[in-house]
Amino acid sequence: MWPPFLYPPPASVYVAAMSAVSLMSMANAGLAELRGKHMAYSKFWHVVAAGAGGNTKQRGGGAVLSSRDGMLVAYAPALAAAAASFAVPGAVDGARAQVLAAALAAHFLKRVLEVLFVHRYSGSMPVDTAVTISTSYLLSTATMIYAQHLSRGLPDPPVDLLYPGVAVFAVGLAGNFYHHYLLSRLRADGGGGGGDKGYKIPRGGLFELVTCPHYLFEILGFFGFAMIAQTVYALAVATGTAAYLAGRSCATRRWYESKFDEFPARIKALVPFVL
Repeated sequence: MWPPFLYPPPASVYVAAMSAVSLMSMANAGLAELRGKHMAYSKFWHVVAAGAGGNTKQRGGGAVLSSRDGMLVAYAPALAAAAASFAVPGAVDGARAQVLAAALAAHFLKRVLEVLFVHRYSGSMPVDTAVTISTSYLLSTATMIYAQHLSRGLPDPPVDLLYPGVAVFAVGLAGNFYHHYLLSRLRADGGGGGGDKGYKIPRGGLFELVTCPHYLFEILGFFGFAMIAQTVYALAVATGTAAYLAGRSCATRRWYESKFDEFPARIKALVPFVL
């Protein structure tokens, strides 16, 4: 029997293929994080300056951007796509499609505003990493809206999760922002221990229980998308995102353990008291 909380899958080879690709690629990226093969950004990647005239190269060659510019490249196209969907005739017909597009726009607008006004950066990001992340977010945003468009005319799911999904998304958005703010204040206080300038053991909020509460709330936000949309594709993206961020959270916890002798054993990676 088909799950009562999902629309039947539309007759679209593209959406079906993207559902499988999104789930498998993100899950594989999560496994790679567990194995120590990290995506080239954040504390897990270091770039060096090389060459004359101020040219900057990443380790192994290739151009880099400042972390701030790299994150803007990563998030801005998805924000533009979500906002532009309201101007495309028929793209967001119906309340559910409009709420989904608005939630996606709010999610990436928050990210862009955090990049501009909240986050504090000290490193660089390889251009190819920024483009990879940007392409992934752009495709997932556009495809989520497209899959919702294709659900028009299909039988509505017996279980309506639209409004619970809005609530879950709002909690995820707020919790993610709050813990990003705590991280920014930590960096503002100066360098940390462990031999890595600018890093400390985070404190406050759910940082008292897990290493990456910002990832936990980001996962909630993506499952909020899935509940609003109730499409197979949105659920595949949320599940894949959860798998990736679970792997990255475990890698982050290992990193803190390796850098800080006093790192509390009681603090889990992602889910309080569990994982």
